[in-house]
Amino acid sequence: MLEEWNPAEPWTGTEKGNPNTNPLFHFECGTVINRPHDLLVFPDGKTVVMAGTPGYGLTGGGLLFWDVESGTPTLLEHTDLLPEQSTHALAPLADGNLLGGTTVGAGTGGQVKAEQSELYILDMATRKIVWHEVVFPGVTAYTDLCALPSGLVLGVADQRRFFVFDPEARAVVYERDVEPELGPTTSQQGPRVFVTPGDGRVFMLFRKGVAAVDLESYQIGMVAETPVTVDAGGDYLDGRIYFAGGSHLFSYELPGE
Repeated sequence: MLEEWNPAEPWTGTEKGNPNTNPLFHFECGTVINRPHDLLVFPDGKTVVMAGTPGYGLTGGGLLFWDVESGTPTLLEHTDLLPEQSTHALAPLADGNLLGGTTVGAGTGGQVKAEQSELYILDMATRKIVWHEVVFPGVTAYTDLCALPSGLVLGVADQRRFFVFDPEARAVVYERDVEPELGPTTSQQGPRVFVTPGDGRVFMLFRKGVAAVDLESYQIGMVAETPVTVDAGGDYLDGRIYFAGGSHLFSYELPGE
């Protein structure tokens, strides 16, 4: 389900049908999205997009588009998108459309039916896919995506294949396997591998630490190995990158901040 929490107001817990609760209940996706994997606040300032895998025993998850201004939902099923797949990663594009990366993983207890994951571009006006492709043969999940101010998109597939995607050319312009040097990236539900402080820098969360991306050479260097396994991330606030390790919240202070 999609809820809205205002952290500046007292927590009351959610009560469906009560507009005065915090968090506020918005919409329940049923079996179409049972386990969310990505939540994107779109740059248009009025649309929230949620993606994930379906209910128990099912294959193929959908997308929820929530209009913040009107308070109305649009729920697409996997048959409206890429059948038998679920969206695992999302990124806004410079032209106002949406880039998605799928997983072939099914809902809990479900049967995997698709063989390879795909990248796709969805027209935000029509809510229709206008392009999709098996960019990397054999890949089963796109772990995370990160849009750059240049219009290019950074991505990770199967927790190990780092790549740079050009949406205009609809082509990969750089890619390499980073696991031999850096190990796998974070991979939990909603992994948030990429962390952007907002000053032009991009960091990545690997299981063993925090790394920085050189946006000219696309080389990735570890800046700090962590004493715990980085299970999920990742966000930035006041000079620190925050991430989860087990049941605890940790943070790393970036140099020079």
